[in-house]
Amino acid sequence: MYGNRLRLWSWLHTWSSLVCTLFMLLLCLTGLPLIFHHEIGHWLGTEIEAPAMAPDAPRASLDRVLAAAQVQYPERVVQYLSQEKDERDKWFVTMTPTPEPTDDFRSVVVDARSAEVLGQPRFDEGFMRVMFKLHVDLFTGLPGKLFLGLMGLLLLVSIISGVVLYGPFMRKLAFGTVRRERRPRLKWLDLHNLLGIVTLVWFFVVGATGMINTWADLLIKYWQHDQLSILLAPYREQPMVHPAERASLQSAFEAVQRQVPDSAVSFIAFPGTALSSPHHTTFFLRGNAPLTSRLLQPVLVDARTAEVTAAPALPWYLTALLVSQPLHFGDYGGRAMQILWALLDIVTIVVLGSGVYLWVQRRRRPSRLSAAVAQSEAAG
Repeated sequence: MYGNRLRLWSWLHTWSSLVCTLFMLLLCLTGLPLIFHHEIGHWLGTEIEAPAMAPDAPRASLDRVLAAAQVQYPERVVQYLSQEKDERDKWFVTMTPTPEPTDDFRSVVVDARSAEVLGQPRFDEGFMRVMFKLHVDLFTGLPGKLFLGLMGLLLLVSIISGVVLYGPFMRKLAFGTVRRERRPRLKWLDLHNLLGIVTLVWFFVVGATGMINTWADLLIKYWQHDQLSILLAPYREQPMVHPAERASLQSAFEAVQRQVPDSAVSFIAFPGTALSSPHHTTFFLRGNAPLTSRLLQPVLVDARTAEVTAAPALPWYLTALLVSQPLHFGDYGGRAMQILWALLDIVTIVVLGSGVYLWVQRRRRPSRLSAAVAQSEAAG
């Protein structure tokens, strides 16, 4: 009975690993440069820096920031206005032909203090764009994300089954044993098991958070249907607010600050976009503590009147998504964590590659044995 269970776990480990290995290798290879996307951007010259000013330099009105960006693309509409946690001197303005989600977007970087245009980075082209799209959705949108999520689930099955098998396999060997004097297959088997168990927790965390990230579009749509639809019920019969009808964005921002003090803007979603409603400008705020800086608080502001209408707490599943995104890429601990994530990524590539090698060698063994038997019978 015990042997049958082990054979079942062995079958699960072998085939769950084989099915997902090619895609996991792709994700590890593409994820490696994404860990250092800021540094690579500086090296490639695609990162735009804000000029040095006094730390207490006054901030420009958000209306001026928007006006400066729209001069560059007057025929486009603003979808999002965003600001990175460690770069408070710049606003990123995302503009598209229509408010609906699309890959046809242009970005304008505007100085948060002077409202001067600093540049127009092209996030929709170049090496990092290719790495990002391969890593996120294989250039196929939501179907690609869901497929990679399935591969992530198989990876978790592979890890769990590998842990079950590790105990019986190492029963007669000391931890960390690599039998270098034996044939190559045994040496690689020991190395595969050792590196796999060492990177176990990291690989499980990265695999689980990556799987959660692939559900982002579906989780956001569910949130809109489950909670936002109730908040937006009074606006159901009203048409979308046209840009000419909108109140001052700076006035809306000041209303949000009064509603939720001691917070900073992560990004602003404009009416009609995927993360807002046709009638609201939605501010997504982050806290100032290390943990709350990764969590977002949405605040809905009536686009016509600049009055705060709701500040709903995010449900647990969106909180899990927000926590998993930076953890997946090692964004919590600065440069040291980035380097650790990169080293573990490289070790994981070795684990995945050695697993394929062991499977190939295992498949060859019966054929070699058959050939040996045939030669023996011929000689007899």
